[in-house]
Amino acid sequence: MDIKKTALAGTLESSDIQITLSKGSNGINIDLDSSVEELYGDQIRKVITDTLASYQIDNAEVKAVDKGALDCVIKARTMAAAQRALDKVDQPEWEVF
Repeated sequence: MDIKKTALAGTLESSDIQITLSKGSNGINIDLDSSVEELYGDQIRKVITDTLASYQIDNAEVKAVDKGALDCVIKARTMAAAQRALDKVDQPEWEVF
């Protein structure tokens, strides 16, 4: 699916992650800013990529500012940003993927 507009979800509070999703043209590119990137960066990127794949988003620019979020929070924020970017907020798909 093609991203229709830039969207943001999440906060910069402790234990949260802020995801900004915008149009891309060369796969999914993730710019991750996290104090735990060395330890958990690969897992954070995997959760974001897998969640976007469930929405059939193949091309996207992702800016993720992590403040120690758990996988479930990362997934929820990515889902919210994806639905906003696809302009589907009036028809949410909240099923577990």
